[in-house]
Amino acid sequence: MPKYIFNKETLSYEEYTRSGKLKIAKGILLFAGSVAVAVLYIWIYTSVLGYDLPKTALLKKTNDRLNSRLELLNRELDADAGYLASLQERDNGIYRSVFGMSEIPPEVRNAGFGGVDRYAYLEAIDRTGLLKRTEVRIDVLTKKAYVQTNSFDEIESVAKKASEMAVCIPSVPPINPDKDTYRLSSSFGYRSDPFTGRTKRHTGMDFACKIGNEVHATANGTVETVRSDSYGYGKYVIIDHGFGYKTRYAHLSRIDVKVGDKVTRGTPIALSGNSGRSSGPHLHYEVIYKDNYVNPLNFMDLNMSVSEYSQLVGKAAAPSSSDAVNNPA
Repeated sequence: MPKYIFNKETLSYEEYTRSGKLKIAKGILLFAGSVAVAVLYIWIYTSVLGYDLPKTALLKKTNDRLNSRLELLNRELDADAGYLASLQERDNGIYRSVFGMSEIPPEVRNAGFGGVDRYAYLEAIDRTGLLKRTEVRIDVLTKKAYVQTNSFDEIESVAKKASEMAVCIPSVPPINPDKDTYRLSSSFGYRSDPFTGRTKRHTGMDFACKIGNEVHATANGTVETVRSDSYGYGKYVIIDHGFGYKTRYAHLSRIDVKVGDKVTRGTPIALSGNSGRSSGPHLHYEVIYKDNYVNPLNFMDLNMSVSEYSQLVGKAAAPSSSDAVNNPA
């Protein structure tokens, strides 16, 4: 509704109109007042009464929920770290020592990441440091787990090799250990040569026994040599067992394997005899490790019972060749 004012000069009522500037000024004052009231309200609501704005309250609730999850994750990391430490202790103290492997040093297991701070991006969004600490712990545990996994892989490889090696080390007598069928006529080491009387190193063991006594391979391997030497070992066989081990069986009367045959521990390979340079029927047996002669007695138990030996021979596979070699050249 329009407003009117009395004009004293014209002695009449005239319609009153405000200027545009006045309207703008009044609008500005009204807006400023509204803002001031709103700010005052927010100040009283947050500072005086201690309430949070709805959006702030929602963010705090979300933050608390995320912190709770991080704390739960850290408790789980504590358990995982303890379990991993137990594995590391058993790994160094038991698993690796069993196979003669050196321990993994702490500086390898606990190696840091170094270099550029890879967690700098978290500092701007993580005032408490909880997120950064959690990220660091996860990375450290991941690296330790990786080192431990590699260690177990290495142990598995060595264990498989050790299992193969166990059956390839000469570990049983080359003949049945029935003491009624043989006598140990000459041991390893220096002795008086039966032909010349001079002191000479004897590179094996001599089992005096009748001609035709069955001779067995003392470990798994491959027949490397089948030969006849009229002035030395006579008819003899050399088996390569791998891992640096070889065995020789000499002065035989018959050979039942040929070069390349695969044999297992206890496989019949020949019959004892008196061939070559021999003073009487016997089996000459040698163990060679990395081209050096070693005492065969260190690799066998001559007190093994006949039944134990028979079981071992009974489980042995036959030679891979079906042809016997009776008179090798």
